[in-house]
Amino acid sequence: MPFTTAQIAKLLGGEVAGDANATLKSFAPAESAKSGDLTFAENEEYFARAEQSAATAVIADKKFSSAKKILIQVPNARVAFAKAVALFFPEQQFAAGIHPTAVIAATAQIDSSVHVGPHCVVGERVKIGAHSVLQAGIFIGDDSRLGDDVNLFPNVTIYPRGQIGNHVRIHANSVVGSDGYGYVQDGGIHRKVPQIGHVIIGDDVEIGSNVSIDRGALGTTTIGKGTKIDNLVHIAHNVEIGEHCLLCAQVGIAGSAKVGNYVVMGGQVGIASHLKIGNMVTVASKSGVMHNIPDGEKWLGAPAQPDREMKRQFIAIQRLPDLLKRVAELEKKLGIERKRGGVE
Repeated sequence: MPFTTAQIAKLLGGEVAGDANATLKSFAPAESAKSGDLTFAENEEYFARAEQSAATAVIADKKFSSAKKILIQVPNARVAFAKAVALFFPEQQFAAGIHPTAVIAATAQIDSSVHVGPHCVVGERVKIGAHSVLQAGIFIGDDSRLGDDVNLFPNVTIYPRGQIGNHVRIHANSVVGSDGYGYVQDGGIHRKVPQIGHVIIGDDVEIGSNVSIDRGALGTTTIGKGTKIDNLVHIAHNVEIGEHCLLCAQVGIAGSAKVGNYVVMGGQVGIASHLKIGNMVTVASKSGVMHNIPDGEKWLGAPAQPDREMKRQFIAIQRLPDLLKRVAELEKKLGIERKRGGVE
Protein backbone atom coordinates (compact mmCIF):
# COMPACT_ATOMS: atom_id res chain seq x y z
CA MET A 1 0.00 0.00 0.00
CA PRO A 2 1.50 3.39 -0.99
CA PHE A 3 1.79 6.31 1.42
CA THR A 4 2.71 9.94 0.99
CA THR A 5 5.72 11.31 2.85
CA ALA A 6 3.31 13.43 4.91
CA GLN A 7 1.32 10.34 5.96
CA ILE A 8 4.48 8.48 6.94
CA ALA A 9 5.76 11.47 8.91
CA LYS A 10 2.47 11.73 10.81
CA LEU A 11 2.49 8.02 11.64
CA LEU A 12 6.11 8.24 12.83
CA GLY A 13 5.71 11.48 14.76
CA GLY A 14 8.17 13.24 12.46
CA GLU A 15 8.36 16.14 10.01
CA VAL A 16 8.91 16.28 6.25
CA ALA A 17 11.79 18.30 4.86
CA GLY A 18 10.93 18.50 1.15
CA ASP A 19 7.94 17.33 -0.90
CA ALA A 20 5.22 16.25 1.53
CA ASN A 21 3.11 14.77 -1.29
CA ALA A 22 5.70 12.40 -2.74
CA THR A 23 4.44 8.82 -3.01
CA LEU A 24 6.29 6.01 -1.26
CA LYS A 25 5.53 2.48 -2.40
CA SER A 26 7.93 0.33 -0.39
CA PHE A 27 10.85 0.23 2.05
CA ALA A 28 14.37 -0.89 1.11
CA PRO A 29 17.99 -0.61 2.27
CA ALA A 30 19.98 2.12 0.55
CA GLU A 31 22.05 -0.35 -1.51
CA SER A 32 18.99 -1.77 -3.28
CA ALA A 33 16.49 1.11 -3.04
CA LYS A 34 14.84 2.45 -6.18
CA SER A 35 12.59 5.38 -7.03
CA GLY A 36 9.46 5.28 -4.88
CA ASP A 37 11.24 3.56 -2.00
CA LEU A 38 11.77 4.81 1.54
CA THR A 39 15.06 4.07 3.29
CA PHE A 40 16.62 5.12 6.60
CA ALA A 41 19.88 6.42 8.05
CA GLU A 42 20.82 6.32 11.74
CA ASN A 43 24.39 7.68 11.46
CA GLU A 44 26.69 9.68 9.16
CA GLU A 45 27.84 6.65 7.17
CA TYR A 46 24.30 5.41 6.52
CA PHE A 47 23.15 8.91 5.63
CA ALA A 48 25.89 9.29 3.02
CA ARG A 49 24.79 5.99 1.43
CA ALA A 50 21.14 7.02 1.52
CA GLU A 51 21.88 10.33 -0.23
CA GLN A 52 23.66 8.47 -3.02
CA SER A 53 20.89 5.89 -3.41
CA ALA A 54 17.88 5.97 -5.75
CA ALA A 55 15.45 6.12 -2.81
CA THR A 56 12.83 8.85 -2.93
CA ALA A 57 12.90 9.64 0.80
CA VAL A 58 15.05 8.96 3.85
CA ILE A 59 14.09 8.54 7.50
CA ALA A 60 16.77 10.33 9.52
CA ASP A 61 17.37 11.99 12.85
CA LYS A 62 16.49 15.69 13.04
CA LYS A 63 20.15 16.73 12.94
CA PHE A 64 20.43 15.71 9.27
CA SER A 65 19.56 17.89 6.26
CA SER A 66 19.83 17.23 2.52
CA ALA A 67 19.63 19.05 -0.79
CA LYS A 68 19.27 15.73 -2.65
CA LYS A 69 16.59 13.78 -0.80
CA ILE A 70 13.24 14.25 0.88
CA LEU A 71 13.78 13.68 4.57
CA ILE A 72 11.36 12.43 7.18
CA GLN A 73 13.01 13.84 10.29
CA VAL A 74 12.30 11.92 13.47
CA PRO A 75 13.55 11.87 17.08
CA ASN A 76 14.97 8.34 16.73
CA ALA A 77 15.66 6.86 13.29
CA ARG A 78 16.00 3.26 14.53
CA VAL A 79 12.59 3.31 16.25
CA ALA A 80 11.01 5.00 13.22
CA PHE A 81 12.58 2.39 10.94
CA ALA A 82 10.90 -0.43 12.88
CA LYS A 83 7.52 1.30 12.66
CA ALA A 84 7.86 2.15 8.95
CA VAL A 85 8.81 -1.38 7.87
CA ALA A 86 5.71 -2.72 9.61
CA LEU A 87 3.56 -0.30 7.56
CA PHE A 88 4.87 -1.53 4.22
CA PHE A 89 5.17 -5.18 5.20
CA PRO A 90 2.26 -5.99 7.54
CA GLU A 91 2.15 -9.44 9.09
CA GLN A 92 0.04 -12.20 7.62
CA GLN A 93 -3.56 -12.09 8.77
CA PHE A 94 -5.37 -15.27 9.75
CA ALA A 95 -9.11 -15.70 9.42
CA ALA A 96 -11.05 -16.82 12.47
CA GLY A 97 -12.10 -20.44 12.48
CA ILE A 98 -10.99 -23.99 13.19
CA HIS A 99 -9.47 -26.17 10.47
CA PRO A 100 -11.30 -29.49 9.96
CA THR A 101 -8.12 -31.49 10.72
CA ALA A 102 -7.70 -29.88 14.16
CA VAL A 103 -8.52 -31.96 17.24
CA ILE A 104 -10.21 -29.88 19.93
CA ALA A 105 -11.23 -31.25 23.34
CA ALA A 106 -14.88 -30.76 24.16
CA THR A 107 -14.00 -28.87 27.35
CA ALA A 108 -11.69 -26.37 25.62
CA GLN A 109 -12.83 -22.73 25.55
CA ILE A 110 -11.70 -20.97 22.38
CA ASP A 111 -12.73 -17.42 21.57
CA SER A 112 -14.70 -17.13 18.32
CA SER A 113 -12.02 -14.81 16.85
CA VAL A 114 -9.22 -17.42 17.18
CA HIS A 115 -7.58 -19.09 14.18
CA VAL A 116 -6.77 -22.79 14.66
CA GLY A 117 -4.78 -24.13 11.72
CA PRO A 118 -4.38 -27.64 10.32
CA HIS A 119 -3.39 -30.57 12.53
CA CYS A 120 -3.50 -28.65 15.79
CA VAL A 121 -4.35 -30.43 19.06
CA VAL A 122 -5.99 -28.55 21.91
CA GLY A 123 -6.36 -30.42 25.20
CA GLU A 124 -8.95 -30.57 27.92
CA ARG A 125 -9.98 -27.36 29.71
CA VAL A 126 -7.65 -25.20 27.63
CA LYS A 127 -8.63 -21.51 27.36
CA ILE A 128 -7.55 -19.39 24.38
CA GLY A 129 -8.15 -15.63 24.28
CA ALA A 130 -9.33 -13.32 21.51
CA HIS A 131 -7.54 -13.00 18.16
CA SER A 132 -4.95 -15.66 18.96
CA VAL A 133 -3.43 -17.77 16.19
CA LEU A 134 -2.41 -21.42 16.19
CA GLN A 135 -0.78 -21.68 12.78
CA ALA A 136 -0.27 -25.42 12.13
CA GLY A 137 0.75 -28.55 14.00
CA ILE A 138 0.39 -26.91 17.42
CA PHE A 139 -0.05 -28.96 20.59
CA ILE A 140 -1.65 -27.30 23.61
CA GLY A 141 -1.67 -29.52 26.73
CA ASP A 142 -4.53 -29.87 29.20
CA ASP A 143 -5.39 -26.93 31.47
CA SER A 144 -3.20 -24.46 29.59
CA ARG A 145 -4.14 -20.77 29.29
CA LEU A 146 -3.38 -18.52 26.33
CA GLY A 147 -4.17 -14.80 26.45
CA ASP A 148 -5.27 -12.45 23.70
CA ASP A 149 -3.29 -11.94 20.46
CA VAL A 150 -1.00 -14.91 21.01
CA ASN A 151 0.70 -16.13 17.81
CA LEU A 152 2.10 -19.67 17.82
CA PHE A 153 4.12 -20.50 14.72
CA PRO A 154 4.15 -24.04 13.26
CA ASN A 155 4.90 -27.02 15.49
CA VAL A 156 5.04 -25.20 18.82
CA THR A 157 4.34 -27.41 21.85
CA ILE A 158 2.82 -26.12 25.08
CA TYR A 159 2.88 -28.79 27.79
CA PRO A 160 -0.04 -29.10 30.24
CA ARG A 161 -0.83 -26.14 32.54
CA GLY A 162 1.29 -23.70 30.59
CA GLN A 163 0.24 -20.07 31.08
CA ILE A 164 0.88 -17.71 28.19
CA GLY A 165 0.12 -13.98 28.53
CA ASN A 166 -1.23 -11.48 26.00
CA HIS A 167 0.56 -10.47 22.79
CA VAL A 168 3.04 -13.35 22.98
CA ARG A 169 4.80 -14.75 19.89
CA ILE A 170 6.44 -18.18 19.93
CA HIS A 171 8.29 -19.25 16.80
CA ALA A 172 8.46 -22.63 15.11
CA ASN A 173 9.43 -25.81 16.94
CA SER A 174 9.80 -24.26 20.38
CA VAL A 175 8.75 -26.23 23.45
CA VAL A 176 7.30 -24.68 26.59
CA GLY A 177 7.00 -26.85 29.69
CA SER A 178 9.09 -29.93 28.94
CA ASP A 179 10.57 -31.88 31.86
CA GLY A 180 13.38 -30.26 33.79
CA TYR A 181 16.69 -32.12 33.92
CA GLY A 182 16.23 -33.65 37.36
CA TYR A 183 17.79 -36.96 38.45
CA VAL A 184 19.06 -38.48 41.70
CA GLN A 185 21.50 -41.37 42.04
CA ASP A 186 19.88 -44.45 43.54
CA GLY A 187 21.73 -47.75 43.74
CA GLY A 188 23.99 -46.97 40.80
CA ILE A 189 21.27 -45.64 38.53
CA HIS A 190 19.98 -42.15 37.80
CA ARG A 191 16.41 -42.06 39.06
CA LYS A 192 14.20 -39.43 37.47
CA VAL A 193 12.78 -36.78 39.80
CA PRO A 194 9.19 -36.07 38.67
CA GLN A 195 8.82 -32.56 37.26
CA ILE A 196 5.34 -31.47 38.29
CA GLY A 197 5.52 -27.67 37.99
CA HIS A 198 4.61 -25.49 35.02
CA VAL A 199 5.68 -22.42 33.01
CA ILE A 200 4.31 -18.87 33.18
CA ILE A 201 5.09 -16.48 30.33
CA GLY A 202 4.20 -12.80 30.75
CA ASP A 203 2.70 -10.32 28.29
CA ASP A 204 4.57 -9.07 25.20
CA VAL A 205 7.16 -11.85 25.27
CA GLU A 206 8.69 -13.12 22.03
CA ILE A 207 10.36 -16.52 21.88
CA GLY A 208 12.47 -17.58 18.90
CA SER A 209 12.54 -20.93 17.13
CA ASN A 210 13.83 -24.14 18.72
CA VAL A 211 13.75 -22.74 22.25
CA SER A 212 13.21 -25.09 25.21
CA ILE A 213 11.74 -23.80 28.45
CA ASP A 214 11.49 -26.47 31.16
CA ARG A 215 8.66 -26.51 33.66
CA GLY A 216 9.43 -26.21 37.34
CA ALA A 217 10.26 -29.30 39.34
CA LEU A 218 7.66 -28.30 41.94
CA GLY A 219 6.87 -24.64 41.34
CA THR A 220 7.10 -22.49 38.23
CA THR A 221 9.53 -21.37 35.58
CA THR A 222 8.68 -17.74 34.76
CA ILE A 223 9.46 -15.37 31.90
CA GLY A 224 8.72 -11.71 32.70
CA LYS A 225 6.76 -9.37 30.46
CA GLY A 226 8.50 -7.77 27.51
CA THR A 227 11.40 -10.24 27.47
CA LYS A 228 12.72 -11.28 24.05
CA ILE A 229 14.35 -14.69 23.63
CA ASP A 230 16.40 -15.53 20.55
CA ASN A 231 16.59 -18.89 18.75
CA LEU A 232 18.14 -22.00 20.34
CA VAL A 233 17.96 -20.84 23.95
CA HIS A 234 17.49 -23.27 26.84
CA ILE A 235 15.91 -22.17 30.12
CA ALA A 236 15.94 -24.85 32.82
CA HIS A 237 13.44 -25.69 35.56
CA ASN A 238 12.47 -23.09 38.16
CA VAL A 239 14.42 -20.31 36.45
CA GLU A 240 12.99 -16.81 36.92
CA ILE A 241 13.61 -14.33 34.10
CA GLY A 242 12.68 -10.72 34.83
CA GLU A 243 11.02 -8.12 32.63
CA HIS A 244 12.33 -6.69 29.35
CA CYS A 245 15.39 -8.93 29.16
CA LEU A 246 17.24 -9.79 25.92
CA LEU A 247 18.62 -13.33 25.63
CA CYS A 248 20.61 -13.94 22.44
CA ALA A 249 21.07 -17.24 20.59
CA GLN A 250 22.33 -20.33 22.41
CA VAL A 251 22.07 -18.87 25.89
CA GLY A 252 21.74 -21.58 28.53
CA ILE A 253 20.40 -20.87 32.03
CA ALA A 254 20.65 -23.67 34.58
CA GLY A 255 18.02 -24.59 37.14
CA SER A 256 16.71 -22.16 39.77
CA ALA A 257 18.79 -19.21 38.54
CA LYS A 258 17.14 -15.80 39.00
CA VAL A 259 17.61 -13.07 36.41
CA GLY A 260 16.57 -9.47 37.08
CA ASN A 261 14.96 -6.89 34.82
CA TYR A 262 16.53 -5.39 31.68
CA VAL A 263 19.33 -7.97 31.59
CA VAL A 264 21.19 -8.51 28.29
CA MET A 265 22.98 -11.80 27.57
CA GLY A 266 25.07 -12.19 24.42
CA GLY A 267 25.19 -15.35 22.35
CA GLN A 268 26.28 -18.60 24.03
CA VAL A 269 26.25 -17.22 27.56
CA GLY A 270 25.96 -19.89 30.24
CA ILE A 271 24.51 -19.22 33.70
CA ALA A 272 25.17 -21.78 36.46
CA SER A 273 22.35 -23.02 38.67
CA HIS A 274 20.95 -21.13 41.66
CA LEU A 275 22.74 -17.88 40.76
CA LYS A 276 21.22 -14.42 41.07
CA ILE A 277 21.78 -11.98 38.20
CA GLY A 278 20.82 -8.42 39.16
CA ASN A 279 18.90 -5.77 37.25
CA MET A 280 20.44 -3.96 34.27
CA VAL A 281 23.27 -6.50 33.97
CA THR A 282 25.08 -7.15 30.67
CA VAL A 283 26.91 -10.44 30.05
CA ALA A 284 29.14 -10.61 26.97
CA SER A 285 28.97 -13.45 24.43
CA LYS A 286 30.50 -16.84 25.29
CA SER A 287 30.77 -15.96 28.98
CA GLY A 288 30.39 -18.64 31.64
CA VAL A 289 28.86 -17.15 34.77
CA MET A 290 29.72 -18.98 38.00
CA HIS A 291 28.95 -16.25 40.56
CA ASN A 292 26.13 -13.87 41.44
CA ILE A 293 26.25 -10.53 39.59
CA PRO A 294 25.14 -7.32 41.34
CA ASP A 295 22.85 -4.77 39.69
CA GLY A 296 24.17 -2.75 36.78
CA GLU A 297 27.44 -4.58 36.18
CA LYS A 298 29.03 -5.81 32.93
CA TRP A 299 30.73 -9.21 33.00
CA LEU A 300 32.61 -11.27 30.42
CA GLY A 301 34.92 -14.26 30.09
CA ALA A 302 34.92 -17.89 31.16
CA PRO A 303 34.70 -18.01 34.07
CA ALA A 304 33.08 -14.59 33.84
CA GLN A 305 34.37 -11.63 35.85
CA PRO A 306 33.66 -7.89 35.89
CA ASP A 307 34.56 -6.43 32.49
CA ARG A 308 37.40 -4.14 33.61
CA GLU A 309 39.09 -6.91 35.54
CA MET A 310 38.72 -9.36 32.67
CA LYS A 311 40.00 -6.86 30.10
CA ARG A 312 43.17 -6.38 32.16
CA GLN A 313 43.70 -10.13 32.06
CA PHE A 314 43.18 -10.22 28.29
CA ILE A 315 45.79 -7.49 27.85
CA ALA A 316 48.21 -9.36 30.11
CA ILE A 317 47.75 -12.55 28.08
CA GLN A 318 48.45 -10.67 24.86
CA ARG A 319 51.72 -9.43 26.36
CA LEU A 320 52.74 -12.87 27.66
CA PRO A 321 54.71 -14.10 24.59
CA ASP A 322 56.92 -10.99 24.65
CA LEU A 323 57.40 -11.31 28.40
CA LEU A 324 58.42 -14.98 28.08
CA LYS A 325 60.89 -14.07 25.35
CA ARG A 326 62.46 -11.42 27.56
CA VAL A 327 62.71 -13.88 30.46
CA ALA A 328 64.40 -16.42 28.19
CA GLU A 329 66.95 -13.80 27.12
CA LEU A 330 67.70 -12.92 30.75
CA GLU A 331 68.11 -16.61 31.65
CA LYS A 332 70.56 -17.01 28.79
CA LYS A 333 72.63 -14.03 29.95
CA LEU A 334 72.68 -15.34 33.52
CA GLY A 335 73.60 -18.85 32.43
CA ILE A 336 70.49 -20.41 33.86
CA GLU A 337 69.76 -23.82 32.38
CA ARG A 338 66.28 -23.90 30.90
CA LYS A 339 63.87 -26.74 31.44
CA ARG A 340 62.36 -28.65 28.52
CA GLY A 341 59.32 -26.84 27.12
CA GLY A 342 60.81 -23.37 27.66
CA VAL A 343 60.01 -20.63 25.17
CA GLU A 344 62.76 -19.84 22.64
